[in-house]
Amino acid sequence: MPDRASPSRPHVSSRTPYALGLLAVFVAALAFALSLSVVKWPGAPGSVIAWWRLTGSALLWWGFLLVRRHRTGRALPSAEVWKLSTPPALFFGVNISLFFMALTRTSVAHADFIASMSPLILIPAGFVLFGEQPRWKALRWGALSAVGLVIILVNGPTGGVATVAGDLLVVAGVTGFAGYQLLAKRARGRGVEPFEFMTIVMTVALVTATPVALITAGDELWPLSAKAWTAVAILAVMTGMVGHGLLYYAHRSVPIATISMVQATQPTMSTFWAWVLLGETIALGQVPGMVLVTVGVAMTVWLSNRPA
Repeated sequence: MPDRASPSRPHVSSRTPYALGLLAVFVAALAFALSLSVVKWPGAPGSVIAWWRLTGSALLWWGFLLVRRHRTGRALPSAEVWKLSTPPALFFGVNISLFFMALTRTSVAHADFIASMSPLILIPAGFVLFGEQPRWKALRWGALSAVGLVIILVNGPTGGVATVAGDLLVVAGVTGFAGYQLLAKRARGRGVEPFEFMTIVMTVALVTATPVALITAGDELWPLSAKAWTAVAILAVMTGMVGHGLLYYAHRSVPIATISMVQATQPTMSTFWAWVLLGETIALGQVPGMVLVTVGVAMTVWLSNRPA
């Protein structure tokens, strides 16, 4: 007797990976939004927090792989996996070092709204590198985001924590993040599984993060205050394992443009957490700019995913 439920199974199975991937992106965005306030909370140099956060995350990931090998006999990452994972790891080390440094020199609102412009890099790059087919007219909405960003930057509150140097560091960090995202998607597309990838990324990223930490704050690498150790521990788990692990998992089933669209909501969440946890304020004149950036980025990514 035929199974009446069988016709619906292919439809369900085809939807499930995308739904899980999208949920992973939302949870990752929430973790990243909260992490920005955690970075600033102890008052330690951002490059120092970045270095110890990478070290803690690397130890956690290697511990996971070794336990898995002991229980299942699964081999450690192969030479091919190292080869595919190393390039994005180097970009990631640059990204996290510069971005964490920027957070101690500018406001969370400035940092995350500047970072939210990354889809304007990622969408064209996704077309060139992966053959993703965006609608190029959608990039016109990027002009709206650019106008909004200018409004945010020039209307900061008097006596605020934002600086031009901090904002420029964010721009440099965003370039590193774009390189990481694109190369990570390439590795995911070639079958590198999330656990091995994240272990290598957190380890190899120290190659580029260590010089930055030594040059900018070498005498403050040790010892850390109790608050700084607490922040490092939170970040190592919340973003080093959960956030980036979920984001990499999503690369297999969710287009990079869609991931960017979800991340467009992150600046609003991070600004809220900075107000709650750090007491950072925004000027009324910045609100229209924040709306324009969010709408512009969201529309850019949404329209780029629609069929022509």
